[in-house]
Amino acid sequence: MAEGIVTERAGQKITVYLPEEGRELRGVPLGKVRKKEKVFAGDIVEGRVVDSSTFAIERVKERKNLLVRPPIANVDKVVVVSTLKNPEFQNFLLDNLLVVYDHLGLDTVVVFNKVDLLDPKEREELNRWVEIYRNAGYPVVTASVETGEGLKKLREELKGVTSIFAGPSGVGKSSLISKLTGVELRTGQVSRKTERGRHTTREVRLIPFEGGFIGDAPGFSRVDALNFMEREEVRLHFPEFGRYQCRFSDCLHLEEEGCEVREAVKRGEIPCERFKSYLKMLKVYLPWLSEVCKEE
Repeated sequence: MAEGIVTERAGQKITVYLPEEGRELRGVPLGKVRKKEKVFAGDIVEGRVVDSSTFAIERVKERKNLLVRPPIANVDKVVVVSTLKNPEFQNFLLDNLLVVYDHLGLDTVVVFNKVDLLDPKEREELNRWVEIYRNAGYPVVTASVETGEGLKKLREELKGVTSIFAGPSGVGKSSLISKLTGVELRTGQVSRKTERGRHTTREVRLIPFEGGFIGDAPGFSRVDALNFMEREEVRLHFPEFGRYQCRFSDCLHLEEEGCEVREAVKRGEIPCERFKSYLKMLKVYLPWLSEVCKEE
């Protein structure tokens, strides 16, 4: 039997890419697959080439993971795209995404896109955010489709892996993918009235790229980490918290005695912005924080 990867699932339409032949065929599930299994983009499937345009899917190989939103299997890495403006940066959304994908066991890359739009003062603000996320332990790329900034570095990050681009609508995910792969994808503009992007991607599509695949997925405006994990688990997915050893191993970094994370915030070693995001995820307010951090 031949082996392929499902590169698109849109309604009843299934597209299978055959790496050895370098071509895509229409996938048709047979037997048990048709009756008992649902096929997702990213699935590795086995079957037979029926004719020049059809691949009969006889088996779906075991998945190493399956994302719900977007629905895609066997993802290695997530590129989380943001912009400082057009649309305006939402660090709480970015932090939620990073926490959720870490919980799911996926590597992440933080990309700040459209940096060509920034004036010198805004570039300074961007550099501050870049430092915050790099110091937390994330790979960070500043990128621009217009100038080409960061594209070489991003290309290196994505070689040989299956990756998806995630983030709010309007941040330029599809434009980045088009620039990297040479495949033209539908793109949209940011609404002047709401400063939010319009959704242009409706289905998940995987594009062959340098020994791996890149996925273009629908944008979204909010994510709640507590929909994916227990409240007590959130702290485990802020990498900078793990550098400190609290008195109690199950410390939530709220009002517990001997909390070293809280002390690190007070010393400025953990940025207020990140700790505020953590508290907001837990839906907690700590009065002392206003004395340490300048309220916005």
